[in-house]
Amino acid sequence: MSQSQVLKAQKRTQLGSRASRQLRAEGKLPANIQGEGNHVDIAIDEREFLASRRAHVHLYDIDVDGEVESAVVRELQWDTFGDNLLHVEFKKVTRGVETESEVALEFTGMPKGGVINHLVDHVTIRCIPSLIPDSLVVSVDGLEAGAHVKASDIRLPEGITLGIDPGIDVATIVGGGDEGEEAAEEGEEGEA
Repeated sequence: MSQSQVLKAQKRTQLGSRASRQLRAEGKLPANIQGEGNHVDIAIDEREFLASRRAHVHLYDIDVDGEVESAVVRELQWDTFGDNLLHVEFKKVTRGVETESEVALEFTGMPKGGVINHLVDHVTIRCIPSLIPDSLVVSVDGLEAGAHVKASDIRLPEGITLGIDPGIDVATIVGGGDEGEEAAEEGEEGEA
């Protein structure tokens, strides 16, 4: 179960790239809170936010000048090289009310024949904000070449449901050591 963390934030009056660069130079991150047809532009402390992400926090109580809003991260925007966080977009949520969130898939195990081909690396789930996991485990252990892993094969913790079609393929097992050798032998026979 995910804990929540209080983030202190200030409303931003100046918007745009110049104001955002200045905020980042001061150790702050430009951010906004989306919800119910409106949004609020805010600035949060970068170190405090990154420390909470390392501690696997998904639910935030954002204190904007004395007014507290519960929110989850909807999107993180990184620089070109993925080194520096540029912007955070929060989604306003209500505690105890189911919401949709995108979660990473973690593939485990070794297929028997072939190699895993990841078709999807994130899936949409539905749950209350305090139950949002860091990732979902998908086991490919012992699968044969040609096997398909469907969204319905993902082990979901209690209280979490899929927000996508369960029939969607999330991975396939392709090829195999023997198939490659057979194809090479057929190519040699064709040349003779």
